[in-house]
Amino acid sequence: MARYNTIAVVYGSDSSEWEVSCRSGEFVASAIDDTQYDVYEIFARFGVWKLVAFRKKNAMRVTFPEESRPVIDKNDFSVSVLGEKIRFDFVYIVQHGAPGETGQFEGYLEMLGIPCSTCDSSICSIVFDKYACKCYIRELGLAKCAPDVYVRHGMDHEETKALVSQKLRFPVFVKPTQGGSSFGVTRVVSPDDVESAVRYAFSENETVLIEQGIEGRELTCAAYFDGQKVSTLPLIEIVSENEYFDYDAKYNGHSQEICPAPVPDDIRDLVQQTTARIYFRLGCRGVVRMDYILAEDGLYFLEINTIPGMTSASLVPKMVREAGLSMTEFLSTIIENS
Repeated sequence: MARYNTIAVVYGSDSSEWEVSCRSGEFVASAIDDTQYDVYEIFARFGVWKLVAFRKKNAMRVTFPEESRPVIDKNDFSVSVLGEKIRFDFVYIVQHGAPGETGQFEGYLEMLGIPCSTCDSSICSIVFDKYACKCYIRELGLAKCAPDVYVRHGMDHEETKALVSQKLRFPVFVKPTQGGSSFGVTRVVSPDDVESAVRYAFSENETVLIEQGIEGRELTCAAYFDGQKVSTLPLIEIVSENEYFDYDAKYNGHSQEICPAPVPDDIRDLVQQTTARIYFRLGCRGVVRMDYILAEDGLYFLEINTIPGMTSASLVPKMVREAGLSMTEFLSTIIENS
């Protein structure tokens, strides 16, 4: 018997990724087991939280016109629908970027005592900042981390360029420390282009990470708690047609996402074991995806996605299908064990 009855799926976000978040959220809501749960879809962006649609057990999905969507009561995270006050047992968060991946939304739910599908607020806040996360992973010693330079808005650009030239080899990747879907990211091959790349990254966030580019194969793996242990899904190798796995490659079909990744068994085991260890050591919950570069001198950690893309074409659903699981079965496992 299911632990929960009424599930809120929250999508939309305050970031550049909000449209991707909506597609992910709609896919998750459609795949949740309609024989076990009532599902309510909530669009949340810049403090405006409204009910988009709901689906009762074994019933059709009911949608609301945009101009008459019920407003969420933020005092207790409830909603009134057709004269009935609905309280949510569990929240499945599919907000890419703030406030879902930053831990802010999780902190709100923690204060209300409502369980959710993601890591707790403290872990989300650490992991969402690429620099803070790398420092944590580097200290654990579970994977290599590329050399980097940390930049805060207001630092002298000539000093930054000199520091990059001194510490790193080109090409380098300039990226906002917070954000996803490659927004604000630039591959830089010359010191003369560092300043413009940093300015572009600042359009997404006030702090920037400049990383030395690592030559190798890009691999990604996801982990989750299955009720007994931390399990991992099949690896995917990403082969981009572009210079790197940018927004265009991710969402416009300019990449190959090979699942399972054609790597030797020992490499597969290394990536899966590393992913499971990081998941456990961080105290993650829900499904978490971790990205790596397999170089000649070892496995390099790239980043952690606590709320990975969940459209039908996204990486985690591809892994789930390769593992022989249905999305409905998989989502029930996440809901019941987060």
